[in-house]
Parts: sequence; C-alpha cells; structure tokens
Amino acid sequence: MTKKKAKAGSNTIALNKRARHDYFIEDEIEAGLSLQGWEVKAMRAGKANISDSYVIFKDGEAYLFGAMITPLNMASTHVVADPTRTRKLLLSRRELESLFGKANRDGYTIVALSLYWKNAWAKIKIGLAKGKKQHDKRDAIQDREWQRAKERIMKNSNRG
Repeated sequence: MTKKKAKAGSNTIALNKRARHDYFIEDEIEAGLSLQGWEVKAMRAGKANISDSYVIFKDGEAYLFGAMITPLNMASTHVVADPTRTRKLLLSRRELESLFGKANRDGYTIVALSLYWKNAWAKIKIGLAKGKKQHDKRDAIQDREWQRAKERIMKNSNRG
C-alpha cells in the first residue's frame, strides 16, 4: 500500500522564521486553533502572520497572543473582525499541564513556529523555547555562512 504524500510546504499558511533565530527550540507541539468563520476564509487566502505571536496561559487554558489574521474586505458586515484577537489553543490536558509547568517553573517561552492545514483543520506548531543571547545568534549566522561556503567550494572542486 502506498500513501500519497502532499508536497512539503504546500499546506503551510504562515511561518515564523524569526523564532529559530531568536530562540533555541527545545520541543515542538501541534495544537488546534479555535477560529471564527471569517478567520478561516482569510487564512485560506493566506492573510495570516504569526511572526510576533506567543502563547499565554489564563484560567488553565492556553491562548495564542499576537497572531495577526487580516480580514478579507468581502467579509460579512454584521461580524466585527478583530485581526489580533487572542485565539484559544486546543490541547490535551496533559499537554497543557506540561507546557504550563515548563513555562512557569523552568523559564521557557512558548512561541508559534508555523501555521498550516492538516486535512480540513488549521493547526499551529508551537515550540518550547529558550532565548538566545546575541553571541549565540552570531555563532548561528557564522555556522550557516560556513556551510554555504563549504558547499560552494565542494561544488567547484567537483567540476574540475
């Protein structure tokens, strides 16, 4: 039996590229999102931004804060669209307790990494993150540039 696999990235709505630059990502968890109808339509049109979003806890629930979903101009007139509203994350009780404990006790931050479609559902990948210092960021950039230079050198040496 062969399963058809969708192209990687074809179901991605939004990415948070800054998260991996600013933080060490320790763990990744997939969560569902509680959305309104206009938000789903806007996300299908690709009008979502999660670059400054993170997770907050309130009354034993996890919420996505700072995500921007720009409403379409053809959205219904009787719905008041708030692009930056705080959206509830759908997580199991065990995942909630684990994240809450690590965020409060161990000093982790929980940031949004990517927003994507999984079948008909909008899912968000959140990461348990520790902040990077400036020298860590410089080291990461230096390593990335060295990898590029090494690939370039190898490519040119194979031509000869």
